[in-house]
Amino acid sequence: MFSFVLAVMVGCVEDVGEGKVAATVEEVPAAPAPPPEPPPAPARSFVVTKEKSSINALGAKVSATHPINFPDFSGTIEVAGDQVKSLAFDVQIATLTTDHPKLQAHLLDADFLDAPTHPTASFKSAEITAAPGENGATHTVAGDLTLRGTAKRVTFPATITASGDTVTAKTEFVINRQDFGITYPGKADDLVQDNVVLTVAFEAAPAAAAAPAAAEGANMNAAPEGAAEGGEGKAGKAGKAH
Repeated sequence: MFSFVLAVMVGCVEDVGEGKVAATVEEVPAAPAPPPEPPPAPARSFVVTKEKSSINALGAKVSATHPINFPDFSGTIEVAGDQVKSLAFDVQIATLTTDHPKLQAHLLDADFLDAPTHPTASFKSAEITAAPGENGATHTVAGDLTLRGTAKRVTFPATITASGDTVTAKTEFVINRQDFGITYPGKADDLVQDNVVLTVAFEAAPAAAAAPAAAEGANMNAAPEGAAEGGEGKAGKAGKAH
């Protein structure tokens, strides 16, 4: 009897959801595809304007410091939008100048840069990162510096700007010459310091604009065709006169 009454009571429980709003239940939809990234800005090639650029070093020994200038160099820069993506330099070592003729010759021989064996020094960036730093630096540059045939990864701060048709950059940092196999100690009473300061400043223009400018400079240095012919004619007449 008790079981019958219990069964009747259980069967009388009302639907708790009666009169309530039923939610719509569906399978979880797939996540929407992310919007496509905008295409990267096309890269532009720039060429360093040598007349507006410089590469210098400062070395020292116990008794004096010596500035070193590298006047013959070339460089290229790749820019996307207003961001410098890569840069590369080649320096002709044999053209270096310094403040003392004897020292200049010594720097070029096997004790130091060994220019006959390693005529070119170079730098090629691996990564350029926007990173504000000391003394107005805007970027950190990492890349491979090859000096005297030895390549090392170097990282240094630089101030770089890219605006329109002009790219400028400047940097100053210290390297240890021993890292590049330059081990000459100097005289016992006048030892050469290991640290060398490198100072680089450059301005670059679009490659398409730089090429005509270079060609124009070459044409200005060449003798006009007519003048050459005129000279040849005069020389011929002089020969006949003799």
